[in-house]
Amino acid sequence: MAASTPPLAPNARGVRNVVFVEGVRTPFGKAGDKGIYAGTRADDLVVNTIRELLRRHPELPPERVDEVAIAATTQIGDQGLTIGRTAALLAGLPKSVPGFAIDRMCAGAMTAVTTTASGIGFGAYDIAIAGGVEHMGRHPMGEGVDPNPRIIADKLVDPTALVMGQTAENLHDRFPAITKERTDAYAARSQEKYAEAVKTGKIGPELVPVATRSEELGWGLATEDEPPRPGTTVEQLAKLKTPFRPHGRVTAGNAAGLNDGATASILADEDTARELGLPVAMRLVGYSFAGVEPEVMGIGPVPATEKLFKRTGLGIDDIGLFEINEAFAVQVLAFLDHFGIADDDPRVNVWGGAIACGHPLASSGVRLMTQLARQFAERPDVRYGMTTMCIGIGMGGTVIWENPAFEGAK
Repeated sequence: MAASTPPLAPNARGVRNVVFVEGVRTPFGKAGDKGIYAGTRADDLVVNTIRELLRRHPELPPERVDEVAIAATTQIGDQGLTIGRTAALLAGLPKSVPGFAIDRMCAGAMTAVTTTASGIGFGAYDIAIAGGVEHMGRHPMGEGVDPNPRIIADKLVDPTALVMGQTAENLHDRFPAITKERTDAYAARSQEKYAEAVKTGKIGPELVPVATRSEELGWGLATEDEPPRPGTTVEQLAKLKTPFRPHGRVTAGNAAGLNDGATASILADEDTARELGLPVAMRLVGYSFAGVEPEVMGIGPVPATEKLFKRTGLGIDDIGLFEINEAFAVQVLAFLDHFGIADDDPRVNVWGGAIACGHPLASSGVRLMTQLARQFAERPDVRYGMTTMCIGIGMGGTVIWENPAFEGAK
């Protein structure tokens, strides 16, 4: 007589609700010798964020963390050596907690979230920590890489595909209605919205103070973002140089800078979160990644979002809040134009974006999610929100979240 198949555990091969508990980040710094993190290790940045999450949530037993996924675009030096595992150890998590590193360039932290969330939804994990770090001062994008020459020689991509600023110029070429005047106006609004959000305390509670050291100034404490330029005007932006093309349209003022920083978040199965008393800030609806021509990588969020709408049955009118990563203003405007959204739509980047606060590549996805989660808490009239970003080498990523505080149509 054949042996009967043993029954599976209740959560095996089942789909469970995944929730975003909380996200935190370090203040973002300017990359380079004069930046606030010039003397600070990359792994120490992300360790600070993990420790802060544990400090804020004593109701979470550290041994209940099932995985730590940390992204870095340039996985070398103090961003290498399977940083998810080493950061977990340095943060004081039990040695029984595993970890791994992940890379999807700008969407590294976003992919750390979607990857671990998939594991939670499938029942492989109950709780995970996901985030990212980038120290572009120590490790400029592309450091130590050796792209296969056939990528260019076989004309798989245009040579401009490997220089992000040039891809943004290409996007201007493809969409001539997106003028430099529009991108400068968008950039000035981003700075203004960010400055107002800091002034009113919207941005600040998610920041983790970081001890810094400078050979010139000694010890210090980073408590606020370094890149913002409050008071920036369109007239000032119009005078900036266009480094990627003579008489071009992309400048240091209408693009995110080179930055250092780290983010981390707690994700959980919703039942587990309720069991432990963890707050539920957002509920995952779905996610999607899509590829595009690498030389116009900034258009990536458009097909990623269209793909996700098909999978979820939602549409652009269902989204009440957008957090769009501002790698370049032209890329944000290309997304808005495609979906018929005005440049100054109040649903978009309510507290400003990366043009103001910075974009430490692999860390930025969780910054978007953290801001959306905090906006949800203030907006019970909004049911769905979106985090979306373009990704180097020609990709886009989009995640849709549901607001647990939604009170329904009134």
